[in-house]
Amino acid sequence: MTIAFQQTIPILRIFDVDKAKQFYVDFLGFAIDWEHRFDPTAPLYMQVSRGGLILHLSEHHGDASPGANVFIWMTGVESLHAEITAKGYAYNRPSVEKTFYNSLSMKVIDPFHNQLQFNEEIKSDGEV
Repeated sequence: MTIAFQQTIPILRIFDVDKAKQFYVDFLGFAIDWEHRFDPTAPLYMQVSRGGLILHLSEHHGDASPGANVFIWMTGVESLHAEITAKGYAYNRPSVEKTFYNSLSMKVIDPFHNQLQFNEEIKSDGEV
């Protein structure tokens, strides 16, 4: 059988559910797909998604370390930047920069020091 990888889903550590939802849902526009707790007082594990990008957010010790960096190829970086900038989120004001690897890049840092680095390739004719 041929080996084929289907999808990568990063797990990011969170410490405060309300702050995580404010950042990922209210600011970045992700939808909550599902939430799970083993019991009402257990840590939360949840999935959020937007436009094909899926992230798992976990309060569980040992699932992930805070301070991860997720590199994301996408299209529409400038549109995403305009959308989130218009929201006036007080804790993050990202910019779009041209990189040495010929892309437009926007880095956002969540309240738990995880970084999401959104990148869009610049074509050889200068178009994105």
